[in-house]
Amino acid sequence: MDDVKKDYRQTKDDAKETWRKADGDESLADKVGNAGDDINRSLGNAGDDLDNEIDRSQTEADKRV
Repeated sequence: MDDVKKDYRQTKDDAKETWRKADGDESLADKVGNAGDDINRSLGNAGDDLDNEIDRSQTEADKRV
């Protein structure tokens, strides 16, 4: 499921970047928007990875009990 979410985030960001470039001029606002999208995507992916690691740790701990 997380791969689907990562792919969705990437596709959404790619579409937004393409839309921003559609006028042929990449302004400062476009660059800031793209950077913000990259940051949000990275944080979302990191959060998913952290959740998965916590779930794995809890599952392993439950097996030991």
